[in-house]
Amino acid sequence: MSVYHKPVLLHESVDGIVINPAGSYADATFGGGGHSAEILRRLSPLGCLIAFDCDADAEANAPKDPRFTFIHNNFRFIHNYALLLRPEGFDGILADLGVSSHQFDTAERGFSFRFNAPLDMRMNVQGHRTAADIVNSYTQDELEKILRLYGEVKESGRLASLIVAAREKAPLLTTEDLDNAIAAALPSFAPHKFLAKVYQALRIEVNGEMRSLEKFLQGAGASLRKGGRLAVITYHSLEDRMVKNFMKTGNIEGREEKDIYGRSASPFKAVTRKPIVPADDEIGDNTRARSAKLRIAEKI
Repeated sequence: MSVYHKPVLLHESVDGIVINPAGSYADATFGGGGHSAEILRRLSPLGCLIAFDCDADAEANAPKDPRFTFIHNNFRFIHNYALLLRPEGFDGILADLGVSSHQFDTAERGFSFRFNAPLDMRMNVQGHRTAADIVNSYTQDELEKILRLYGEVKESGRLASLIVAAREKAPLLTTEDLDNAIAAALPSFAPHKFLAKVYQALRIEVNGEMRSLEKFLQGAGASLRKGGRLAVITYHSLEDRMVKNFMKTGNIEGREEKDIYGRSASPFKAVTRKPIVPADDEIGDNTRARSAKLRIAEKI
């Protein structure tokens, strides 16, 4: 599991949700199975864990444990499976929204600019749309929008125009093609950070990540029993803002609604007033943890 993916904020996140060893839990983003293994370690023989992952590679990490069920599907469907398998509700739900190390480090998946590989970026390899489809078919305005919204890329308009100009000469099919297309816009200082934002934007669009996160949060809220806890680890401001708003108000917009007595109508109360971040030694051991933030809330 450590080769596939090193779990981030492992003990902090599992500490936050496993409050009943005989309870029912969900790991919404199984990946390498590190968080699931820790949850199972803390459960009694009466406890159970359901894990979700749309990446077929992740299923190879599934433990052979009678308390464990693996669901090969996107976590946005968590409530559908809760109604089917745990209609009484979950005691805790955990989601780690980071891309697994395995996906980043497998060159042919096309998630990283460190390799020259096909522009793919699909978390579910059975999906139809790839990053190559996006950069070669989206209009300049559409490209500018996703770069600005999902990557928070400066000069997103210029970047989009460079992509369109390059693809008129030849299709952009590989990570090298894309990097060359936007080379003129790369800053001289830390160009890798700029590229990371571009790749993040494309990955989010390919996988519909923000729409899936919204559906997951709504489904998780509906799938928790009273007193159940939701823990979510985010890695960029778009995700964190959505999770923070949902835990505070019950909706992703952060729109605070009140009952007739003026009390907040949010179905949650915060367990952590501020996000929990990795300690320096964890970041030193796993640099991909450096931007992680963990938020935990309890259903009331």
